[in-house]
Amino acid sequence: MNQRNVFDGSLTSELDPSGIERSSLFAGGSLRQVFSEIVGKSEAMEAVLQTVGKIARSDAPVLIRGESGTGKELIAKALHRMSGRASKRLISINCSAIPENLLESELFGYVKGAFTGADKTRKGYFEEANGGTLFLDEIGDMALTLQAKLLRVLQEKQFVPIGSTEPRFADVRIITATNVDLDEAVGKQKFRNDLYYRLNVLPIVLPPLRERVGDVRLLLDHTLNLFNQTHSLINPCYFSSDAYNCLERYNWPGNVRELINLIERLVVMSGGGEISTLALPIEFRQAKAGATAKAVEPSFFYSETPASIPDPMSVELLPAQGLNLETYIEQLENTLIMQALERTGNNKNQAAKLLGLNRTTLVERIKKRKLVPLNAPSKEL
Repeated sequence: MNQRNVFDGSLTSELDPSGIERSSLFAGGSLRQVFSEIVGKSEAMEAVLQTVGKIARSDAPVLIRGESGTGKELIAKALHRMSGRASKRLISINCSAIPENLLESELFGYVKGAFTGADKTRKGYFEEANGGTLFLDEIGDMALTLQAKLLRVLQEKQFVPIGSTEPRFADVRIITATNVDLDEAVGKQKFRNDLYYRLNVLPIVLPPLRERVGDVRLLLDHTLNLFNQTHSLINPCYFSSDAYNCLERYNWPGNVRELINLIERLVVMSGGGEISTLALPIEFRQAKAGATAKAVEPSFFYSETPASIPDPMSVELLPAQGLNLETYIEQLENTLIMQALERTGNNKNQAAKLLGLNRTTLVERIKKRKLVPLNAPSKEL
């Protein structure tokens, strides 16, 4: 059963670690069987998976580098699942999401009375992950003062909770990840070089999606199938050939996370049936070879100010192979409804005015086409 990873946007599958035959990993077994949740068959990703298979059983620190949205946490989970620590906990921490003054207590814990508000002793992540794996994401954003304390833990295999004088043994494997150029950060004295060398024992570099030749089509199909099931569409969505071409030529600066978010948006907005190039945002349609702005971007689609609808005879929208007019009109309506809701903060009164509809008519179309969750926050006046 597939599920969505809410931390990094990557696609994962529910997989019982006890069901993995670890001996097969190092006896000619199929890496694809072990990494069944990772979609893609490009040489770049195959090389990454081969590296993961080689280093998973080691307890040495791993540093995963790659652009945002490439699936660094997914690789960290695979490393833990294939390791000898799989029966213990994997704890993931986003270092950039926790304020500096709180991150130390989150990592090392504290004792009762250590500071104002510490009314009881609390374990830190190092203690919670004892015997398992600690994944520190966005390590490049960690403050220098905390970097020094992390270095000490790596060197001495011990830590001291805040307010305590008693050291505790740290039996954890450290996996870190970053999209920051740590070599540059070290040169600018924003990251400790001694910590960098301690963390970079076993490096893994994840390729951006634009370098994963042939994987985009696989990811598109896999993700589209997932969201067709998630949203229980009676008439499943599918891409036109032109839409496939546009999406495959796009540069994907946000990588797999961007792809997943786009596909869910397209599925929700279309409500089912064909997803043509007309449903794609302008930056995706401009990636289509030979397309012109006039052919793919009528001015009334994304105008930030009210504009009159151009003469239909002057807009060249009809593809050479034709189209399903009813489906096209519904997709166009869905696009404009979603834009009106986004522009008004989901205020249906204001959105209805922008679209020249009665509020009840707008609400009926939203519910019928399942364009937004019924419990989405609204700023009704």
